Amino acid sequence: MSYVDEVLEKVVAKNPAEPEFHQAVKEVLESLRPVIEANEERYRKEALLERLVEPDRQFKFRVPWVDDKGQVQVNTGYRVQFNNSIGPYKGGLRLHPSVNLGIIKFLGFEQIFKNSLTGLPIGGGKGGSDFDPKGKSDREVMAFCQSFMPELCKYIGADTDVPAGDIGTGAREIGYMFGQYKRIKGLYEGVLTGKGLTYGGSLVRTEATGYGLLYLTREMLKCNGHDIAGKTVVVSGAGNVAIYAIEKAQQMGAKVVTCSDSTGWVYDPEGIDLAALKEIKEVKRARLTEYKNYRPNSEYHEGRGVWTVKCDVALPCATQNELHLEDAKTLVSNGCIAVAEGANMPTTMEATEYLQKNGVLFAPGKAANAGGVATSALEMSQNSERLSWTFEEVDSKLQSIMVNIFHNLDDAAKRYGKEGDYVAGANIAGFEKVANAMLAQGVA
Repeated sequence: MSYVDEVLEKVVAKNPAEPEFHQAVKEVLESLRPVIEANEERYRKEALLERLVEPDRQFKFRVPWVDDKGQVQVNTGYRVQFNNSIGPYKGGLRLHPSVNLGIIKFLGFEQIFKNSLTGLPIGGGKGGSDFDPKGKSDREVMAFCQSFMPELCKYIGADTDVPAGDIGTGAREIGYMFGQYKRIKGLYEGVLTGKGLTYGGSLVRTEATGYGLLYLTREMLKCNGHDIAGKTVVVSGAGNVAIYAIEKAQQMGAKVVTCSDSTGWVYDPEGIDLAALKEIKEVKRARLTEYKNYRPNSEYHEGRGVWTVKCDVALPCATQNELHLEDAKTLVSNGCIAVAEGANMPTTMEATEYLQKNGVLFAPGKAANAGGVATSALEMSQNSERLSWTFEEVDSKLQSIMVNIFHNLDDAAKRYGKEGDYVAGANIAGFEKVANAMLAQGVA
């Protein structure tokens, strides 16, 4: 049995009932087969893959808090510190009812390679809770965050582990967590990223994942003989990533015709009205059912359906496993030429394979949505220097990072005879840097 197959068997046996984690490990290791087979003797002797798939440490803790009715509620908190061979652990805090240890491990494992791809010195980690901030008052969110941090603060620090935002964790939540960390530790340090601009945050951080997605997508299209200007784009999601992906796509001359949330989706043949979308989602925190009030000629549909709309480029920006095999078949039959992941692993493995086999350019999330964590690392740099860079400075650095990511993964794919396979290229480019660092540092 090959070394890859041995490790995959061990992962499933040691981590039962964690299908998302199994999926992430399988997707990465399968695409790394050429690299691992070329170095199998050394990697096996050093147990490199066993060390890579086993987190350095993982924490699970109780988070009790009091709601507005005086009732005590109890949630579960998590932090998985996966690998710090190239820098401090870095990864978001997801607040969503679906959160469990398997999902946090899947996200943390992905984060290792995503962070490596940025070229910046940051390792991989992830955390969060099954707390749902939706529908909660500011006071309830603050109560949760202030209970979450006393446990989390034991394991994080500016040079140890620097969490960030994620689904459910925006500027409000980061602010409450940062305030509580400062209060407990008596330290003013860059321990969290995604902070407000008045207390150490970075310009462009809000826009970074969506903007970065488009910078990489544009470069991928350009290197394959296409121009994003004039293309029809479908986007899923209506959160931070989707909104700023739509904004940057429109600035680049593309026409974005869809967005979605957990209840339904919008099709606007004239192009999404960004101002209306921002008011509904960022100001009112309302549902997309309201979009038709702003754009009477648009269509609102319950449930799923974004991928049925004819397009040139598809950008899944909502959540994991949202683009299935049948969706991929529909995209191909409708003439889609490129799919780039704005969310973390939003495309199932079967759908990814189908898209690639049918000649669709496919940029995986660990590369395409790395703009958020890249700008988080730029925030860390600004905090360390006690400086604040201009919007243009940060945006320029972000654009350079995303363009470099694409060329690094493109080159890695070509080196191993997998030209055009950007999933393999991303995994190989991210893995090589981490693997070399682990081997250089001995058995640790």
